[in-house]
Amino acid sequence: MCAVKAMIVDDSAVVRKHLSDLLTAGGVEVVATASDPLFAWPKLQSNPPDVLVLDVEMPRMDGISFLKKLMAEHPLPVVMCSTLTEKGSETTMQALAAGAVAFVTKPKLGLKDFLEDRSNGLVEAVKAAARANLRAMPQRQSGPTSVLSSPTAMAATTDRVIAFGLSTGGVQSLESVLRRLPRTLPGIVVVQHMPEKFTAAFASRLNTLCELDVAEARDGERVIAGRVLLAPGGRHMRLKRSGAQYVVEVTDGPLINHHRPSVDVLFRSVAQCAGRNAIGVIMTGMGDDGARGLREMHEAGAITAAQDEESCVVFGMPREAIRLGAADTVLPLGGIAPWLLEAAHQPAKARA
Repeated sequence: MCAVKAMIVDDSAVVRKHLSDLLTAGGVEVVATASDPLFAWPKLQSNPPDVLVLDVEMPRMDGISFLKKLMAEHPLPVVMCSTLTEKGSETTMQALAAGAVAFVTKPKLGLKDFLEDRSNGLVEAVKAAARANLRAMPQRQSGPTSVLSSPTAMAATTDRVIAFGLSTGGVQSLESVLRRLPRTLPGIVVVQHMPEKFTAAFASRLNTLCELDVAEARDGERVIAGRVLLAPGGRHMRLKRSGAQYVVEVTDGPLINHHRPSVDVLFRSVAQCAGRNAIGVIMTGMGDDGARGLREMHEAGAITAAQDEESCVVFGMPREAIRLGAADTVLPLGGIAPWLLEAAHQPAKARA
């Protein structure tokens, strides 16, 4: 099997050298490096890599402008490798929205140790990105587009809850679905695999684009119609019942399936607390986090769906859920929003 071919674009010669050594040691062939996008462009055209590892803040052309040009003219999987700061968090969110498949964060302190640490996730991210299905990347839209508006508010919305689980490729995919949903839907809870500080920026971005209210979840916050609560990076989120209402519990805890937040943690709590009054959707992502939790939701009587292979950027999590028989239906990305609107108005499943 041929090694994955990668190209590194970073303005620091030291970073380029260390990243090259790291990827090579992990079985990735580094075919080229460049100090900025203008140097990178002719190399990309003459010897296209399978994956581009891209910094954000560089001279002559910033990484986001280059990413947009790349995805418009010469699309290929991109892994962002940038510094984790508040400003960088927003910048990285813009990059993911522009088409990057994944990101690995460079710390501001201890950079040398990070660059030499084979467990920093870069090799795995590059190899996963090489398998990404770029044709499944949703097209960018402008402005809120609630094409599925409902004329009247739903009755008894607090009795229903919708749960999403996503990972690699989920940033654009989730945006594509939420932008098409009206405020009349039941409350929505989401786990998107992300590290700390990125989820707040992601939620803020979605909130400006959607008719729904989108926020990073806070412990004890109520789940209500028209609101989307996104699990904070680095913390698990569970659904709990408080009398006749749903609330979220945001906690620390060990990694589950190598993730925190974990989709399985959320889905299992939804199965226990909401049962047949829940709707579960598992979407694009590497690995199997959420598959068993979706099966528990299905067994508890929830309505469940998985994204199909053709529209997934990475068909890992949905594939495993389908294999386990956890999904009532398998849907393309464009079919998830209309299906949700219909499912939310259906009576809860009859108990077996």
